[in-house]
Amino acid sequence: MSMISNLRKAVRFAHLRHRRVDLSHPGRSPLGSAVVNCVVYQEGLRQGDCAAYEAIARVRKSGRGFVWIGLHEPSEAEFAGVAELFGLHPLAVEDAVHGEQRPKLERYGDTLFTILRTVRYVDHDRLTATSEIVESGDIMVFTGADFVITVRHGGHGSLGPLREGLETVPDQLVKGPAAVLHAITDHVVDQYLAVTAAVQRDIDEVEADVFSDHRGRGTDAGRIYQLKRELLELKRAVAPLGRPLQSLSQDQLPGVDADLRAYFRDAADHLTRATEQVTAFDDLLNSILQANIAQVTMAQNEDMRKISAWVAILAVPTMICGLYGMNFEHMPELRWTYGYPLAVGVMVVACFVIHRGFRRNGWL
Repeated sequence: MSMISNLRKAVRFAHLRHRRVDLSHPGRSPLGSAVVNCVVYQEGLRQGDCAAYEAIARVRKSGRGFVWIGLHEPSEAEFAGVAELFGLHPLAVEDAVHGEQRPKLERYGDTLFTILRTVRYVDHDRLTATSEIVESGDIMVFTGADFVITVRHGGHGSLGPLREGLETVPDQLVKGPAAVLHAITDHVVDQYLAVTAAVQRDIDEVEADVFSDHRGRGTDAGRIYQLKRELLELKRAVAPLGRPLQSLSQDQLPGVDADLRAYFRDAADHLTRATEQVTAFDDLLNSILQANIAQVTMAQNEDMRKISAWVAILAVPTMICGLYGMNFEHMPELRWTYGYPLAVGVMVVACFVIHRGFRRNGWL
């Protein structure tokens, strides 16, 4: 009895018997703890909310169904009771509590531990060199024979709407915890595709500005670098997930039967498309950056040509004035009445001819 009492204090689920948590709440639980929800599912149907120890006892006593516990950014103390109750591996518990992990799939006995990186596109009026475009978070999923534990980090990626959607499809929920893992994975991958589509619009905008004739020269490099940095954040979420999905779709894993492996293959196909898009975006941004640098270089060369042309034009009168500025008595036409107008005329004609030549060659 003392162990049950301690678990009650650690997990803090007793109040869920009378009050249901808002599943769509984006932050911490409105009940003041990390617990978002704890629900028993049997025959694909929701059997109600209850405390974790009571939920797993009910499931194991009946021998059917599973319990789904959702948490948001739990502390070590808040997660300790859950970890002890379900026998979770300490290494997996450490990753789940601290977050910011690389996507991966690990097996501890009959329990699968899956880490997914969530992403969200940050809306903005106009892309700048400091705009935040991609916001990331984590979802850790523990799946056993009769339980699913989801641990979410970050202010987005609520699983409430996903849970409610699954509850309308009992035929999928009846397949057990692995079906929940697939639904979460598929949801995360769909978000990747949505974010890549939004990033595509930003890239198109930058590309149009770079090749626009009336744009300010050199003003797009900062935005391109910012896009590349944000794209790297997206790539860190998308690319590493390929191996875990491959394992879920091909390997013999606890709770994942042949039917569910087909669903995971579909999610893997979507992930491949997202990965290819992210890789293509990176290559495209490299090309846009190189084009921007080339345009800036060409503009600088054009400026140098103009400066050189004007220097060449001014060199003629400078030479003539310098020549006649020397203090010699016997200079040609030095005492001639029309010497000055002739010298000025020669300078004007020479400058006009040189200027016209540079204009014809595109230097001016």
